[in-house]
Amino acid sequence: MLLPKKTKYRKVRKGKNGGIASACNYVAFGDYALQSQSNERITSRQIESARQAMTRYVKRGGKIWIRIFPHTPVTRKPQDVKMGSGKGNPEFFVAKVKAGTVMFEMQGVDEAVAREAMRLAAHKLPVKTKFLKRESA
Repeated sequence: MLLPKKTKYRKVRKGKNGGIASACNYVAFGDYALQSQSNERITSRQIESARQAMTRYVKRGGKIWIRIFPHTPVTRKPQDVKMGSGKGNPEFFVAKVKAGTVMFEMQGVDEAVAREAMRLAAHKLPVKTKFLKRESA
């Protein structure tokens, strides 16, 4: 599972996650990609689950790039705890994904296999997605 080795601050505020992606919004490494169509926080577990689904479908053929990383800690307070008494402890890490962000890329397989692998991965994610192909220049 992905998580940062070290963070500057243990706890962070939620912040905003609106608009469309201005960075990481094109196919950079592979031939095929999975692009987010909405804004959402994606947990490290969801990223790992999607990665496993793709890897298993292509039977460890080709190469897969994960273009998102969960940097942001999310805190939770224990169940049945009264209001107040500060913020909870960090429970897991999330990647803030904007609409248009390329999340996964793939190379070394044909389009039909890549499309199906990306479809299986998309089912594991909480965002609407779109399949992209590299534009040949």
